[in-house]
Amino acid sequence: MGSIIENHKKSLSLKGDVVASIRIRTKRLNGNTQIRTLITHPMENGRNKDKQGNLIPAHHIMELVVKHNNEIIVTCHMAGSISKNPYFDFLLKGGEAGDEVTISWLDNLGKKDSEVYIIK
Repeated sequence: MGSIIENHKKSLSLKGDVVASIRIRTKRLNGNTQIRTLITHPMENGRNKDKQGNLIPAHHIMELVVKHNNEIIVTCHMAGSISKNPYFDFLLKGGEAGDEVTISWLDNLGKKDSEVYIIK
């Protein structure tokens, strides 16, 4: 697990003014496909305080969507109780080399990101 986080931090790329926040990896397992994703996001719940004792405003992912060949396979509705830079792991029945996996998120401040990955 440590290596995926380290590789993610090293490989962040720019999309306009926004840093790409989604890292996707897949692995074929007995006819299925493991989809792993690491998302760079502060995931603040609005109850933490900074060094001066002020509340840090809530800033967390509200919705995560995973698509396989443009078909939604997972929709997660989340709140601020998930840790910073969340990691998710899904098992897709089937999936072939060349198939497209798309992961996108929307947060409570209206920010969003999306990443497309081709299964190898």
